[in-house]
Amino acid sequence: MKKLLSIAAAAALIFGLAGCASSGDGGDDAGGDGPKALGDLVVGFAQVGAESGWRTANTKDIQDSFKDAGIELKFSDAQQKQENQIKAIRSYIQQNVDYIAFSPVVETGWDAVLNEAKAAGIPVILTDRAVDSKDTSLYVSFLGSDFIEEGKKAGLWALDEYKDATEPVNIVQLEGTTGAAPAIDRAEGFVDVIRQNENLKVVASQTGDFTRAGGKQVMEAMLKSQPDIDLVYAHNDDMGLGAIEAIEAAGMVPGKDIKIVTVDAVHDGMQALADGKINFIVECSPLLGAQLIDIIKTLNDGGTVEPRIITEETTFNQEQAIEALPDRKY
Repeated sequence: MKKLLSIAAAAALIFGLAGCASSGDGGDDAGGDGPKALGDLVVGFAQVGAESGWRTANTKDIQDSFKDAGIELKFSDAQQKQENQIKAIRSYIQQNVDYIAFSPVVETGWDAVLNEAKAAGIPVILTDRAVDSKDTSLYVSFLGSDFIEEGKKAGLWALDEYKDATEPVNIVQLEGTTGAAPAIDRAEGFVDVIRQNENLKVVASQTGDFTRAGGKQVMEAMLKSQPDIDLVYAHNDDMGLGAIEAIEAAGMVPGKDIKIVTVDAVHDGMQALADGKINFIVECSPLLGAQLIDIIKTLNDGGTVEPRIITEETTFNQEQAIEALPDRKY
């Protein structure tokens, strides 16, 4: 009997020790699923390029935000080429970073590389631009503007500006990069609104690739092919600024002889608006860094984030631009 009691006591002791070992002190054991310290996180970011003042401001804000948060950032500039972004993302996967974020050059062609990231267990966050994929599990969230709404805001201004028009209003459109989400959506939103007035017609539309040089080149060609232009709708400030150069070189006054509405509200665009060379700007904020950090912190702590996070933005007329410029961060 004593022998049996001894065996039972020994078994209880072993079980108790095992229980203590498994309970631990909150998950600090090796290989645990607890959150990493922010200083231990590594994030790969694949940027579109440096095609505009907006993109430059966006890059600086992201880099500054990661530095302030103490999170290591691996950054790459794709120079507006999708193949460069895909190469960078695959490099981040090989390096086993904790998170990948990127602004897609174009909407399509991402499923293969994003499936590779998913298979590696690396969460992907889209910033500024979306991807056209039916499998929304390939990314955890898309942080950025509502580009269709931006186009609609530009269209509403045109509707109001030309509400008393009794003759055709000829509009030329300077599109962003072909296939890019903002180019597709800003065009869609604008056209959806201006069709309310049959006098408003887009008579020519061509890509300026979101660059000032591209905007100037396209506008020069349009001034030759479309001699009677009333309004320029540029998908970003830089193309609008290029259009201003072309209009002035042709001996006309931008903002008067040919009116201009743009999207972004970067400093140079706002200055042109304040000077009366641009008539109206729809804001698209490049300051996404703090929100991106918040997403990463939430995920790192085991939380969930909204699949679509929209940035808050406004519009500017000349008076508002003059007032805003002194405190403008970009």
